[in-house]
Amino acid sequence: MDEILSALSCIPVRTCSYAEWLGIGMALKDAGYECDVWDNWSRDDPRYVAGDCERRWAGFKGCERPITVRTIRAMARKNGWISAFTDFADDPASPAEMLIRYLETLFQPNELVGFATQVRPDSHGKLKPINTNLAMKASVFIDRLRSAADIGEVIGPYREDCGAWIRLNPLDGKGQSDMNVAAYRYALIESDTLPKDEQERFYRRYELPIACLVDSAGKSVHAVVRIDAPNEQEYRKRVNYLFRFLERHDFPVDSANKNPSRLSRMPGVMRNGVMQELLATNIGKPTWAEWLEYAEELAILPEPIRLSDVETPPPKPPELIRGILRRGHKMLIAGPSKAGKSFLLMELAIAIAEGGTWLGFRCVQGKVLYVNLEIDPASCIDRFIRIYDRLGVALPHRENITVWNLRGHALPLDKLVPILVRRMKDEQFAAVIIDPIYKVITGDENNASDMGAFCNQFDKICTEMGAAAIYCHHHSKGAQGGKKAMDRASGSGVFARDPDAQLDIIELKRPVFKEVETETEDGEVVEIEQFDTTRTAWRMEASLREFPPIAPVNFYFDYPLHPLDTEGALAGFSPEGSPAANLALSSRKSTQELRKQRLDEAFKAAPKNEPITVKVLAEIAGVSQDTMRRYLKEFEDEYSVYRGVIQERLPFASTQTND
Repeated sequence: MDEILSALSCIPVRTCSYAEWLGIGMALKDAGYECDVWDNWSRDDPRYVAGDCERRWAGFKGCERPITVRTIRAMARKNGWISAFTDFADDPASPAEMLIRYLETLFQPNELVGFATQVRPDSHGKLKPINTNLAMKASVFIDRLRSAADIGEVIGPYREDCGAWIRLNPLDGKGQSDMNVAAYRYALIESDTLPKDEQERFYRRYELPIACLVDSAGKSVHAVVRIDAPNEQEYRKRVNYLFRFLERHDFPVDSANKNPSRLSRMPGVMRNGVMQELLATNIGKPTWAEWLEYAEELAILPEPIRLSDVETPPPKPPELIRGILRRGHKMLIAGPSKAGKSFLLMELAIAIAEGGTWLGFRCVQGKVLYVNLEIDPASCIDRFIRIYDRLGVALPHRENITVWNLRGHALPLDKLVPILVRRMKDEQFAAVIIDPIYKVITGDENNASDMGAFCNQFDKICTEMGAAAIYCHHHSKGAQGGKKAMDRASGSGVFARDPDAQLDIIELKRPVFKEVETETEDGEVVEIEQFDTTRTAWRMEASLREFPPIAPVNFYFDYPLHPLDTEGALAGFSPEGSPAANLALSSRKSTQELRKQRLDEAFKAAPKNEPITVKVLAEIAGVSQDTMRRYLKEFEDEYSVYRGVIQERLPFASTQTND
C-alpha cells in the first residue's frame, strides 16, 4: 500500500478535474484505505471544503466496474512518478489488454493455452472448475481478445462470483493433465494465510523469477514463477527446491501447487465484484538459473534480526566443556613443540566421549571426530588405547570416538572441510578435533587476510555440523614467557582473536622431583626425592569469549597423561622468559638497579598494539600494582604516566645551528 501513497503524492490535487478527484477517492476506498488519506491529500486544493470528502466517501458503494488504484498509478506516471517496484511501463487500458499481456508473456504464438470457466461444488461445498478441457492457440486467443468487446466473448460465459482460470504451461492438445504439458516452464506459488501485501513484498524481496503476478481477487497473490526445466523430472526437482526455500523463509505456501498443469487465476475477469488483476510482469531475476545462484548465496548468510522482534533472548548453545567452550564454537590450543599437545587433545576426546573431566573441567558426553594429520595411524590408535588404560575407565564408551587418519592424505583446509562436512554431517558429532593445523594451513601464516579466510573454514564446521571445532597450533620461536598468553601462537594475531576459546600451555622452569625407594647399606628400604627426567611442569592460561576468565591451571605431563597439580607445588614458578622468571634467577636484593631492570623488562615485554597501563606492567613483572606505581615514581625521569597510559620518555636530541 505504501506504493500507492507514493504515487498519490506525485499527483497535484490542484491540477485534477472534479471527475479525476472523485475517481481517486473511489480508487482509494476500493483499495481499502481510510477516508483520511483522501482528505489529507485534498487539503492542498483551494477548492477544498471541510467535511466534503467524508460525505462523498460514505456514498461510494462500489459497482460492477470499480475504479481501481491502477488509475492512481497511471495519473502519477504522467507526472514523472516511477514505481519502487518493476511493474508495467504503462498500465493496460482494458481487462482484455491485461489478459493479452499475460498471454504474450507466458506463451509462444503457436502454443496451446488451457483454461476453465465453469464450476461446481465439491464434497465440502467449495466451488471447483469443471470444464477443464477448453484450449486455444495463444495467437488465436490474442487476436480474438483484440477484436472482441469483452473477454466473455472469447472465453465464453463465466460466473462473476467465481472468476475464471488459466493453465500456466502450454499443452500438447491431447488433454490437460500433467502428462499433456508441452513445456515445463512455470510453477505457481500463493498463500491463503499471509496478507496479500505481505505476499507481494516477499516475492519482490527474494527476487523470485516471476513472469506474471496476478491478484486472485481473493486471499492470495498468484506468482507465476519461471522454472525453465527441460523435462518433468527436473521440473519437480526445481519446484521442490523452490518450495523448500519458501518454507525456510517462513512463507506459508500452498503445497498443492506443485504440478505443471496447475490452473491459476485468469487476469482481466471479475470475481465477487473485484477484478483478477495483472499486477506486474517480468519482475525479480530474469531466469531460474540466476535466481538459483542468488538463492544459494542467500542460503549461506543468516537473516538479519530486528531487535524489536525479539521477545525473549534465544537460547545459547549448550556447554561442551563447562566454563570453557560451547557446542558449535571454536577452540584453539597453542603450545610449544613436543609439549604433548596431541596427548592433551586425545585426553579431551576421551573426556567428551566418557562425559568425564579434562584439566579439572567437566565435559558433556558426546561423539568426537579426531582428525589425525601428523601421527602414524598405528601410533595414533596405540596412544588412545594407552591413555584409556592409564585412566582405568571402567565402562569405556569408545564407540563415541571416531579417528580419521589423514597423515599422507592431508588437503588444504578449504578443500578438506567440504569433504569432511559431506562425509560426517549425519554423525551428530559434538566436537571435531583437528591435530595439528599447520598440516592444512593455506596462505601466509603471518598475513591477517589469509589467516582470516583460513579460520573461516572452522566456522563452516561449526555451522554445518553443529559441532565444536577444536584445533591446535604451535608457539612462535623463542622464549614465550614475556608475552601474553593470547599472543604466543605462531603467525598472525588472527589466531588469537578468532576462536571463542584460546587455551595456551607453557612450560614452567623448575626441577621436578619424584619419590623413589632405595636400599641403604644396612639393607633398610627408604624413600628419597630424585630429579624426575620423565615429567615436566606446565601452566594453561585461557582467553574466553563466552565465559568469565579462569585462574591459570598448573599440571604435569607424565606420559601419556596430564595430571593436575593438586598440591599447589607449581604455583610459585613462572615460565621461561617471563620477567618474574628472569628475576628469580638472581638472589640479589631489590636494589635500585634491580628495580630499574624489572621495570625496563616489563615495559619491553608489554604488547605495543594496546595501551600500556600499571596493571599490564604489574602482571608482566609479577609485582603488585602499588609496587609498580612506586617504580614509576622512582624513575619518572624515564617514564611518564598520562591519563593512565605509560610512555617512555625520549631524550632530547642535541642540535647545532650555524649563525
